[in-house]
Amino acid sequence: MLTVHHLGKSQSERIVWLCEELGIPYELKHTVRDPKTMLAPADYKALHPIGSAPVITDGDLVLAESGAIVEYIIAKYGDGRLALPASHPDFAQFLYWFHFANGTLQASMGRLMILNRLKLTPDNPMLIATKARVDRAFDLIEARTREADYLAGKEFTAADIMTGFSLTTMRYFQPYDLGRRPNILKYLARIGARPAYRRAMEKGDPGMALLLT
Repeated sequence: MLTVHHLGKSQSERIVWLCEELGIPYELKHTVRDPKTMLAPADYKALHPIGSAPVITDGDLVLAESGAIVEYIIAKYGDGRLALPASHPDFAQFLYWFHFANGTLQASMGRLMILNRLKLTPDNPMLIATKARVDRAFDLIEARTREADYLAGKEFTAADIMTGFSLTTMRYFQPYDLGRRPNILKYLARIGARPAYRRAMEKGDPGMALLLT
């Protein structure tokens, strides 16, 4: 039985959302963050040597890394749905945006979050450079959502699931004003209206306000 070990307010929401979009059976085991540290408790960290979310178990398999988990579930349980084949005209766009999510966007936001916690002065070169990198990432998404309904093109894919966390829940940890990003806001409205997204968020983080604006 596929089991999704979901840590509240974490990248593991991607996996819950994916399973809901695919309509596949899975068991959801929910873990709440430590209220003082906001980190995963010890029993969650013990699931996998890397000690972070997300984690799935599937029989004897224990798998971490959201990108790897998404690909695994799509290949094994989703019959390739929500991924684009190499023959598809938007295949390269799908690949780019699928990997952009963690390779650039989430990594840059995470770096900025850590730097902000260090209380650096506003003129710190590392802080300035990191803020600029985050802005460039959002600039690119703004441009893409101006020309396409979804990141890969006309079709909703796993690239949108991968990116959705960083544009929404991640802003609880690293705030980002989307006021100057009208196309991202329209894109998030489309994402937020998906029944599978609503089900996933209610199951994974019931009562949490969704940062779709």
